Order: sequence, then structure tokens, then C-alpha cells
Amino acid sequence: MGKNWIEEKVAVITGGASGIGAALALKFGKEGARVAVLDMDTGALKEVENLLIREGIRPWIRKCDVASEPECSAAIAAIIQQYGGIDFLFNNAGITHRGPFREADIAMIRRVMDVNFFGALNCTKAALDSLLSRRGMIVVTSSIAGLAPVLGRTAYCASKHALQGLFGTLRAEMKGDGVHVMIVCPGFTRTNLQAKAMDGKGRFTPHPRSMVGREASPSEVAEAILRGAEKRKSLLVLTPAGKLSYYLFRIAPGVYERWMAKKLQIEIQR
Repeated sequence: MGKNWIEEKVAVITGGASGIGAALALKFGKEGARVAVLDMDTGALKEVENLLIREGIRPWIRKCDVASEPECSAAIAAIIQQYGGIDFLFNNAGITHRGPFREADIAMIRRVMDVNFFGALNCTKAALDSLLSRRGMIVVTSSIAGLAPVLGRTAYCASKHALQGLFGTLRAEMKGDGVHVMIVCPGFTRTNLQAKAMDGKGRFTPHPRSMVGREASPSEVAEAILRGAEKRKSLLVLTPAGKLSYYLFRIAPGVYERWMAKKLQIEIQR
């Protein structure tokens, strides 16, 4: 693709008020895209709006609960009315939990699925006609947890595996229609996702988080996504620890499970 392949393209970013989403808004905005940021956190939305404006980017901002199909449909329709269409849809909004499955309420698991899986589904259904007409791109923030088991995160892993199934199949279905799907699997990243992690009852958990390898910064992830999108990659696995987990689970799942369980045992200890 040419140097200005992003110029004037419309990029919609869910969960765009912090972490990877905010970094994507900044990165694509600086490259000349017109960015629309959706998030539940009104305070964080105002902060990211001010940040982007200071950087010379004039974003379109809206509060949106991606778990609500009507809110997603209304937000996407408003963006299309504002800009005429959508070229990039970043399904990035997400929540997580930490703790053993035996302590997990089904209501908490359903909430994780509502945001992580159905949130991406809701926004994609609403934007699909516009993406098809503009031969756009869908970028999905999955996780290494969508490719391999991660101890203490049953609901999170389930939601991310579901994203792999949905969007991998959607990519195949739309192969001849010009819409590309890229699934991104970051490793451990320095965001507030884990700081807001829920316990099995859906409450904030102060339980310490374990980690494998170095934490990436949101800006590093956003830069990798930009490069991957330009190359129209289908799957983008990030960080050395993430790549090790991905390949080890594919080649020797038993070895991976023993290694992962040892590294993350604290996640299910009380």
C-alpha cells in the first residue's frame, strides 16, 4: 500500500478511551485517519478527546455500551451519517476476570461474553454494509487467551476463542467481497484492563495478577497493528512470550499446559 493509504479513512474504535484503543486512535489519527471513539467511560472519553485534540486530531466521540445492540446500531449509524461510511472497524472493547471457575457466577461469565464477544458482533453487524461498500477492514482485539488456555480466566478465554471462530469464518465468507479481517492477539499489555478485572461475583478483584514475559505498551501494540493492517495480515500474534505460547500449544499442548499452570498457579489460589 502507498504512504498515505490511511489518509482520510474513517476508523471506528470501540473501547477507545484508554489502553490499546486510545493508542490506536492516536496512531491512526496521526496517520491522517478520521477517528471515531466509542467507550463506556465518559471521563476517560473526555481525557482521550483532549489528548487527541492536543495532537491535532479532531475525533468523533460517543458513549456506547457495546453489549447493547441498539446503542451499537445508533452509534454506527451516526458515524456513517457524519463521515459517509466506515473504512476500519476496530473491535477492541473488552473486560476480564481472574479466579477459579468453581467460584465464577454464570452472570459474570455472561457479562464477559456480552462485552467481549457480542460487543464485537453488534458493531460488526451494524457496520458491515458500509465496510462492504468501501472494501474496508475489521480488526479484532483478541488475545493469546483466544489461542491457548490461560489459567484462572475461563470466561475471558471463552470469549476470545469465540471471537476467533466468528471472525475467522467471516474472513473466509467475505474473501471475495473486498473486506479483510485481521485478528490481533496481544500478549500481556500495560493497560487498565487487568486493573479493573472482576472476581467470580463480578466485583473488582484485588487478587494479584501473574504475568509471563515483558509487558508491552499500548503504543507498541498500536504500531504493530498499523503495520499488520498495511500488510493485510490475517492473524497477528504479538510479544515473544505470546508467540512462544501460541506455537508451544500447537506443537506440544501437554507441555504448554504444564508450563502455563506452573507460571499462573497464583490465579486460582486463595
